[in-house]
Amino acid sequence: MAKKEQKISRRKLALLWAVLVGIVVGVLIYFEQISVLYVLATFSLTALLLVVAFADLENIGFDQGE
Repeated sequence: MAKKEQKISRRKLALLWAVLVGIVVGVLIYFEQISVLYVLATFSLTALLLVVAFADLENIGFDQGE
């Protein structure tokens, strides 16, 4: 019997992350924890900028199939 491995697609994973982040932001706004929201937004933006800064965009080709 073949082992059936179920993977979550990239689209579903991105949607899951978006829903979770939305819930966290909504809860923080509801409980008026805006200072925590500012800190999380700052860390998130810093992480995004670091990922973009260290991304090796020069070696990405169109013929790699993905």
